[in-house]
Amino acid sequence: MKISYDLLFFLTTISINFSLSFSKLSSGVSVVTSPSFLHRRHQQLFVLRAGGDVPQTDISAVRKSLADLIQEKNCGPILIRLAWHDAGTFQKSDHTGGPRGCMRFEGKESEACFGANNGLDIARSLLQPIKEKVAPNMSYADFWVLASIVAIKEMGGPDVKFRIGRKDASSIDESVAEGRHPDADKGCDHLRNVFHRMGLTDKDIVILSGAHTVGRCHLDRSGFDGAWTEDPHKFDNSYYVDMLNKEWKETTTNVGNPQFNSNDEKMMLISDLALLSDENFRVYVEKYAEDEQAFFDDFSESYQKLIELGCSDLQEV
Repeated sequence: MKISYDLLFFLTTISINFSLSFSKLSSGVSVVTSPSFLHRRHQQLFVLRAGGDVPQTDISAVRKSLADLIQEKNCGPILIRLAWHDAGTFQKSDHTGGPRGCMRFEGKESEACFGANNGLDIARSLLQPIKEKVAPNMSYADFWVLASIVAIKEMGGPDVKFRIGRKDASSIDESVAEGRHPDADKGCDHLRNVFHRMGLTDKDIVILSGAHTVGRCHLDRSGFDGAWTEDPHKFDNSYYVDMLNKEWKETTTNVGNPQFNSNDEKMMLISDLALLSDENFRVYVEKYAEDEQAFFDDFSESYQKLIELGCSDLQEV
């Protein structure tokens, strides 16, 4: 389906002070001016570029395809990591980095080659067929963000608001230097340096670390090994509960990296348990261990902040 930009603009901005009614445009198209109708259509079909006749992206179809992929491949955690690491390069002081799809470029200067991004080629390969089929007009940054939002929900987590309009980097030259992601073997000062650089808070640090409630470390990718929680495909507050209630023993992986293991073979990183050693962090760990809904509510807010870093003029769909 194609529709002129002027018509779509009319459809989405027309006054909604009237009750359900119909009007005729000069082209003979009937327009429904019901607020609920306009909102539903705006959710389903969103213009990604303006001018003349423009292709439409059916956001509902994109969500459905992503949900099917996640259910089939159990790949939710790595999709979250992809979007997180795309956005997590943002630097507030000079407004560089942020979600702009730089990992799609090949070459030694690409962000895809960062050590922190090892294995994310798997996520990009899983997503690419869906991108080509149902979302060719979405930016990669928007598409990867939406994939992560769907993954969170499919694994039992909270709804996160999706707003569209991120602009992709135009070339590999827009890649930032390596070193902006958190290091797993460092503590509180390092975490603050990384997250505060992005403009995020101590509270955000604890909340976003809670994404470790899903997924696992792979020895061949990160040098660390194991899952944080009992079910790495269930988004809940187990990360905080286990952090407080299990006994963690320091050990090293087969490649010599330090981590902590529990008696039931779950793991925590130095950067995880650092949250217990600082009063400003620990208060949130205890809060979210006790109240999963509070974690969900705050995660929705903090994750949206992360995936919108450096972005402007985003529009809700």
